[in-house]
Amino acid sequence: MDLWNNLMQGFITAGTPVNLLWALVGCTLGTAIGVLPGIGPATAVAMLLPITVKVEATASMIFFAGIYYGAMYGGSTTSILLNTPGESGSMVTAMEGNKMAKNGRAGAALATAAIGSFVAGTIATVLVTLFAPLVANYAVRLGPPEYFMLMLLAFTTVSAVLGKSTVRGLTSLFIGLAMGLVGLDQLTGAARYTGGVTELLDGLEVVLIAVGLFAVSEALYNVMYEGKTVETQNRMSKVHMTKSEWRRSWPAWLRATFIGFPFGTIPAGGSEIPTFLSYATEKKLSKHKEEFGTTGAIEGVAGPEAANNAAITATLIPLLTLGIPTSNTAAILLGAFQNYGIQPGPQLFDTNANLVWALIASLYIGNVMLLVLNLPMVGLWVKLLKIPKPHLYAGILIFATVGVYGMRQSAFDLVLLYGIGLLGVVMRRYDFPTAPVVVGMILGPLAEAQMRNALSIGEGKWTIFLERPMSLTLLVVVLSVLVLPRVLKMRAAKKAIVVG
Repeated sequence: MDLWNNLMQGFITAGTPVNLLWALVGCTLGTAIGVLPGIGPATAVAMLLPITVKVEATASMIFFAGIYYGAMYGGSTTSILLNTPGESGSMVTAMEGNKMAKNGRAGAALATAAIGSFVAGTIATVLVTLFAPLVANYAVRLGPPEYFMLMLLAFTTVSAVLGKSTVRGLTSLFIGLAMGLVGLDQLTGAARYTGGVTELLDGLEVVLIAVGLFAVSEALYNVMYEGKTVETQNRMSKVHMTKSEWRRSWPAWLRATFIGFPFGTIPAGGSEIPTFLSYATEKKLSKHKEEFGTTGAIEGVAGPEAANNAAITATLIPLLTLGIPTSNTAAILLGAFQNYGIQPGPQLFDTNANLVWALIASLYIGNVMLLVLNLPMVGLWVKLLKIPKPHLYAGILIFATVGVYGMRQSAFDLVLLYGIGLLGVVMRRYDFPTAPVVVGMILGPLAEAQMRNALSIGEGKWTIFLERPMSLTLLVVVLSVLVLPRVLKMRAAKKAIVVG
């Protein structure tokens, strides 16, 4: 009953004219960002983080959440019409969606993507509503050793899963951890790694790092390295589905929802793995296998899109209940919470219940808004694709610069912003993932505090992490994440030698 009352209270807060307006602006902007190739939700949220200085916490979190899942809806448009995914979760959609578009069925592909996103998003939101409080209640019982191990798990999974190699991922993580150490020591008050620069005594701003790594580096990279490509766009057809297409789509939506949701809840689960799994499942179960890779199978669009949306919605569970981000955008949302002095975690449902439940309620409202925005207005979104790339990236740089300067009116911040932007370009050029940097920077100081607390509980003995069942279990999981892929790789290599 409490759950129902809390959710109703959330709808009352999210349903105020101001919050509804923020949700609509977020969803509209998110869809536009999803449509525009090269600008993901992480870049957009990072670029807009400076608004946290002026806008009330609940309104800005509803706004950012709208951008986050709005981008998932919009990403399918470019995937289907241009064969250019607007964000990584739409890569699989492009495989069948573009084939359908080439065969004059772009409308049906866009319709199944939009309705599938709505169905999966709504079911996943119901699951978040049911499970998030339960996870929070359990998480309250965890002590510093368990929390330190949870953060260690977040570090290793984000580093090992994102990027092409574990070494590169861990290098990015250590850069982030080093950034997190800059400033005054939490316990002793001693200055660390400031180099005598007074502006660094307060530490590096999360907003500045996120904007530099995602928005500025994205624009600079595209200016420096992206070649001029001729994009051919498939013709739009009427956005609707036939009876047989409906019949083929709805089982794929449901299957994909339950494939995608668990991946969103685990650290570094991401939406890429469940979209590929959903595609493989639909290909296996389909009665129209001949359409896959030729004329385009509608199940190959319906499944991955639904899996993508379910995974994205599910990322809110570890973010809100444990304070652990499981994607790029979730890491930046964590930074937005911290800007308001709010630390996501098990206490959040007690200390900031209004904000949490308003955010969850806004997901229900946002899903309806996005369905309305995406089905009748798809022609309008397609026109965004005509914006010249140079204008687009120049706009991103101007917006990022003004936003960061507006926070403290500091020229030093701008130097730092473009320095971090160039670091992001180098990282991208040599395939170093950027997400571990943000995760390391945000969670590093928290992990340090939890480690110190754990050691004081254990009277300076490191064995404290082995004496508690939960922290020991998490340590085993951390080691498995690091060791198992290498063992499997070695086995595969040995087999290949034997076969050869």
